[in-house]
Amino acid sequence: MIAYAITDPSTLHFNTLQRDLERFSQKASLLVYRDKNNPDYAQDARLFMAAEKSVDKVLLHSDYLLAKALGAEGVHLQSTQFSSIQKAKVLDLFVVVSTHNLEEALDAEAQGADMITLSPLFATPNKGLPLGVEVLKRVTSKVNIPVIALGGILTQEQIDVCKEAGAKGFASIRYFGD
Repeated sequence: MIAYAITDPSTLHFNTLQRDLERFSQKASLLVYRDKNNPDYAQDARLFMAAEKSVDKVLLHSDYLLAKALGAEGVHLQSTQFSSIQKAKVLDLFVVVSTHNLEEALDAEAQGADMITLSPLFATPNKGLPLGVEVLKRVTSKVNIPVIALGGILTQEQIDVCKEAGAKGFASIRYFGD
């Protein structure tokens, strides 16, 4: 099962970067540097990429050109960035796309995404009503690329439920936090 850690300012601090990266590497096989409101994202992404050596696959968030330039294995695109899927694939990047329903999942797959996240699966702050496990089952039965459950995943029991519903992995911010 893919364990996908999504960083944000609450879980990754550059003054404790090595310690934080070590914490992620203990549980995660896939890691994305994400900080949506950071005006110095490109600079910090360089520091992140230079320091991260222990996770199997490292992605950057949203900026496929920066991901390619810094040697990231891939990019995690937002649900508003479907037009960037093929551009990122041309650069030979692994592409993960955020989706929120079956239609988006099918569209991401048709455009060449390697993997999708489906969210919010469970209740999570500021993300709207949870989709629930039945929607996850429906999506995993209709797409042929890995579906990663995202949103409100904090426990092993939730991870197990996602696996039983057909998810190839789970993604979380808080699960990988301190």
